[in-house]
Amino acid sequence: MPTPSMEDYIEQIYNLMESKGYARVSDIAEALEVHPSSVTKMVQKLDRDDYLNYEKYRGFILTPKGKKVGERLVFRHDLLEEFLQIIGVEHENIYNDVEGIEHHLSWNSIDRIGDVVNYFKQDEARVEALKRTHQEAELESNS
Repeated sequence: MPTPSMEDYIEQIYNLMESKGYARVSDIAEALEVHPSSVTKMVQKLDRDDYLNYEKYRGFILTPKGKKVGERLVFRHDLLEEFLQIIGVEHENIYNDVEGIEHHLSWNSIDRIGDVVNYFKQDEARVEALKRTHQEAELESNS
């Protein structure tokens, strides 16, 4: 399994490849707010661990293993965003909250969160009932 840092890189590379068709060191460095030299070191490590194929001065592509991990990481990220939206987390907090928790949950926890998301998506009345619960709790705390 990749480390949390490796996961961040794989997820970012996967997203760039999906949106642009390529991922450059400079794009990854900018997105992750790290130095390009740090990206190059991680790319070399990901190459050694068979998450991507890297050729110096020519670029890199995700291996099937890297692509599979990337898909799963993006799924996890999107699922957690959806979960936080459903439970009423303020929009401006969602991205940072997901970034803060995504590496600390087991895949079993992710699967159970997926079950909760599916439960709420099956019936919009459940989401509305949850919103009413939030509103009532807010009114009580303001009293």
